[in-house]
Amino acid sequence: MSLSRRETMATLAAGTATLATRLPAQGAPGTPHPLRLWYRQPAAQWTQALPIGNGRLGAMVFGGIAQERLQLNESTLWAGQPYDPVNPDAQAMLPKVRALIFDGKIAEAEALANQMLIGKPLTQMPYQTLGDLILDFPGLGTTSGYHRALDLDTAMATTRFQAGGTGHVRQIVASPADQVIALRLSATGAGRINVDIGLRSPQRDVQVVADGPGGLLMTGRNGASGGMEGAMRFAARLSAQVESGHATHGPDGRLRIRGAQAVTLFIAMATSYRRFDDISGDPLATTAATLSKMRARSFAAVAADTAAAHQRLFRRVRLDLGTTPAAALPTDERIAASQTSDDPALAALYFHYARYLLICSSRPGGQPANLQGLWNDSLNPPWGSKYTININTEMNYWPAEPTALGECVTPLVDMVRDLAVTGARTARSMYGARGWVAHHNSDLWRATAPIDGAQFGLWPTGGAWLCTHLWDHYDYNRDAAYLASIYPLMAGAARFFLDTLQRDPMTGFLVTNPSMSPENPHGHGGTLCAGPTMDMAILRDLFAQTMAAAAILGVDAAFVAEMAAARASLAPYRIGRQGQLQEWQQDWDADAPEQDHRHVSHLYGLHPSRQITPDGTPDLATAARRTLDIRGDRATGWATAWRINLWARLRQGDHAHAILRFLLGPERTYPNMFDAHPPFQIDGNFGGAAGIVEMLMDSHGDRIDLLPALPRAWPTGHVTGLRARNRCAVDIMWRDGRLERAMLRPERDGDRRIRLNGRTCTLSLTAGTPVTLTLKDFS
Repeated sequence: MSLSRRETMATLAAGTATLATRLPAQGAPGTPHPLRLWYRQPAAQWTQALPIGNGRLGAMVFGGIAQERLQLNESTLWAGQPYDPVNPDAQAMLPKVRALIFDGKIAEAEALANQMLIGKPLTQMPYQTLGDLILDFPGLGTTSGYHRALDLDTAMATTRFQAGGTGHVRQIVASPADQVIALRLSATGAGRINVDIGLRSPQRDVQVVADGPGGLLMTGRNGASGGMEGAMRFAARLSAQVESGHATHGPDGRLRIRGAQAVTLFIAMATSYRRFDDISGDPLATTAATLSKMRARSFAAVAADTAAAHQRLFRRVRLDLGTTPAAALPTDERIAASQTSDDPALAALYFHYARYLLICSSRPGGQPANLQGLWNDSLNPPWGSKYTININTEMNYWPAEPTALGECVTPLVDMVRDLAVTGARTARSMYGARGWVAHHNSDLWRATAPIDGAQFGLWPTGGAWLCTHLWDHYDYNRDAAYLASIYPLMAGAARFFLDTLQRDPMTGFLVTNPSMSPENPHGHGGTLCAGPTMDMAILRDLFAQTMAAAAILGVDAAFVAEMAAARASLAPYRIGRQGQLQEWQQDWDADAPEQDHRHVSHLYGLHPSRQITPDGTPDLATAARRTLDIRGDRATGWATAWRINLWARLRQGDHAHAILRFLLGPERTYPNMFDAHPPFQIDGNFGGAAGIVEMLMDSHGDRIDLLPALPRAWPTGHVTGLRARNRCAVDIMWRDGRLERAMLRPERDGDRRIRLNGRTCTLSLTAGTPVTLTLKDFS
């Protein structure tokens, strides 16, 4: 099975050649290409515009003709200011609420909790738009040949059309190196570019003034929310490089350019945010320094550097699921026709788009992807576009590690470091406990107290769930120094629950109280409960992973013993009278008023955890399947995506694919391929991509499953560059529904168990030595 160097290189070359035949070079507008979204008309709505981003700065490009709009975002522009929302009465009232829940007086417990335990203000701060860049082009006349596109490989949005014999091209990128949005307008033929350029914002105290002979400066303050005043300043600066034309400032505050052959615009944006408890930054100085470095930079150089930085991440993975004539249609037409046409390449495009969005939304040094990633056009977006950590934030990062985007997890890790600080304050003042806690939501200011009312917010295991992502980042990369740095965060989360778990008087098991199964009323007086199944599953992972980290680091033997004892005393899984996996300690599932509820929180143990598996716990896996049957396949965008992953874990590839097909349709995917909750939430994009991975490859510990849930709809295809745990890249090629070849490219020595169709092959791998497997290796 081990190949010589010559054989290895030949195999890799063959795979690259095969891929190259399926990825046509960038050609004329309208040329089918598997890494491009394209359209025949400008965007009429925000969910038709195309996103670009560098992890901190984002823009939605509408591709207008006579007027172009770029809706702008800066990832730290949120409402409000540093604050602590913990209710000062919470700790004194907590025993009373717990007693009411144990007594089954749920409605009374919820009423008291709403009054005494929920944070102040009741809601957290929303993520907000910075504003718009508006370009007006007078005198264009009749146009033809319109085409706009987003190239996922070069991270460039392009608009092309003809006007009066002149070809117009508009190219836009978000540069991670230069920290600017860069836009180039060019004209070929007899015509020239005439454009009026303006900046606008719905924020407070906004002023737009001239900034040198070819620039604009917009300043303002962030908004208020929930009775809390905004206290941050922001700035956006624009500079123009004009070729064969001239620029002046008009009386309307706009920059006017006339007679240009080409125009390059650089936009820098910043706020005064420095940290969740520090807003002393100087956005004026920051944006001035950024643009001063752009004076000698050309758009071509910026675009080339942007593409190179993007491709270092993006090109690690390629997926080909086959192509049909539907792939030649514009993207919006493909989505509209997806429920009635065979278009496997649309699923591959969706997968690549999700990776593109994560790279654009979440880069080291920036903020994590929020409910809308990086893009938001509102001062009051749906659900505040916050970090909802009872599923949505976690789902954002499900595809990161297996699709080789481990660097994109860094902002999430950094946020958990912040939450451990603010969450320690909440643990002390609200619970009188050690360690740290975060409930179901957070924001830029790293608020950790419960919000949104007891029926939604009084759920204490959000921080614990985030800790599983800390562990996953280690498990994929096996970096001991990183593990040592995150161990205190995991240990702090575990200590909180060692202090706050309660002994259920009915069963004697340890349970959380108060808590809930996220957002799902159980039909017995409200939502609050003790020991929901999800909490118990998350805590099993938290304790197990923290114990494993301590063992690897050789520390805290007494603490490990304490966690082991608590873990053994957690309430177990239960199978209810419908044959379902119970969502609560009591068999309440059939009583719940929403039998098709979007959340399937009690199936956490099946996915993303692996406590429930068809092989290891067949009875629980059967109960989980029964739960999925009761819940139904169609839900909100992100909840539909979760169902794809769950069915894939049950190795039901055709069922998972049927749900994916619904997700890709016009009910759950907007014309720009953003996920439709509705409205837009980006977690559905990321969850859908993760579900595609689950169908093709899964890894746990040192086991790798190949094609565990391959659907019949994808009979032939290949994927290169997926990542298994313990630093191993995996390429898979299959034909007629059967494995043709798999290549493992390990970066660490070690044994691996490779599973295919119920058969296992055990290998001893050497770092740097690829190994190829075929069907005969599993006979």
